[in-house]
Amino acid sequence: MTEATTTEGKLDAPERPQRVLHVPAGEGPTVWVDGNTYTIKASHENTGGRLAFVEASVPPGCGPDAHIHRGEDEAYYVLSGELEVLDGKRTFTIRQGDFVFIPRGVTHRFKNRGLHAARMVFLFTPAGFDRFFMEAGDPARPGVQPRPWLEEHFVHIAEIGARHRWEPGEEPAC
Repeated sequence: MTEATTTEGKLDAPERPQRVLHVPAGEGPTVWVDGNTYTIKASHENTGGRLAFVEASVPPGCGPDAHIHRGEDEAYYVLSGELEVLDGKRTFTIRQGDFVFIPRGVTHRFKNRGLHAARMVFLFTPAGFDRFFMEAGDPARPGVQPRPWLEEHFVHIAEIGARHRWEPGEEPAC
């Protein structure tokens, strides 16, 4: 590849080849994390580290405990259902069509307090937290329901989380 000259005569960095990423519906690595199902649609590997995009199904009663991401910003978009979201010390409910942006360093979580599974998508930028899902998650199996993890599993998850700049957050007192 050669360097390109701009109209001002300065040299620009070489252009990297660009490819369109297409992940058809129902495809992408899928794992279970504490009763939730996560499908990685775009990862650090196939976006050059720019972003990770994850599809999730969250059954009633499920969702992660309060936590903090130190290495990336996170955003949610709800496709169906509703979720209770923790933002530091306040909670609010999000529904189909709602969007939430969570800057890195903010304690947060989501919980499905409803009767039906919620579906959502996540965007992490920069990419990298997709590796947590792949490392911590259990391989999904067709025709089987995911189950919430047992308490002893969370010690191992905390170790994996620490490698991905994730740490537990505190729930506010009632």
